[in-house]
Amino acid sequence: MVRSVPQLELQQVCAMSLVQILPLAVVMIAGPQILAPIFLATSENWRANSTAYVFGAALSISLVVGIAYLIGNSLGGGGGGLLGPTGQQLLYGAVFVLLLYAAVETYQKRNVSEPPKWMGKLTTATPRFSFRLGFLLLGFFPTDIVTSISVGTYLAANGDPITHAAGFVLLTLFILATPLLSVFVLGERAEAALPTLRDWMDDNSWIISEAVIVLFIVLVLQNLLG
Repeated sequence: MVRSVPQLELQQVCAMSLVQILPLAVVMIAGPQILAPIFLATSENWRANSTAYVFGAALSISLVVGIAYLIGNSLGGGGGGLLGPTGQQLLYGAVFVLLLYAAVETYQKRNVSEPPKWMGKLTTATPRFSFRLGFLLLGFFPTDIVTSISVGTYLAANGDPITHAAGFVLLTLFILATPLLSVFVLGERAEAALPTLRDWMDDNSWIISEAVIVLFIVLVLQNLLG
């Protein structure tokens, strides 16, 4: 059966939305979010701790994105919902404001050198502590909750299915699991290289995050201005 032109165009638009939100996974892991799994990967109970951290992150990210999508879809996702096209424009406006906040927050925290107090507990962490940390960091850290809400509302405004958030969530989790996977594969060589990676991420991740946020702001502005 030959697909109609409108169906193909719809699929292309949906695919573009999916590709556009994937880079925001970088914003999600920048900062203590990626530093924590690096420490956990070299902790006493590294397998259980790292797995618990990623599982906690998966739960909180999915929860925030899902709630944001449901609220956005009920207001005006894809031009439908309670407010119709007006709601759709409001959603784009909300994403724009959220991303501006994330950009400012990332810039202000760029030179924060004092590590959080909880970071000193990571070498002797328990799976329960690691799960809580992953849930709270990836779900409720200021830039992370803003990014997750932006993804959910952006998909709702475009009329895309919630399943398109899966790529964003999975890519974020894959990056968070990279220290664990590297220790599995490389062993002691990974343990020696992880501190160097940790220091580089601590010094430069904010620049990458800002670049991704600015790119997404431009995309949202294009949608907002028609």
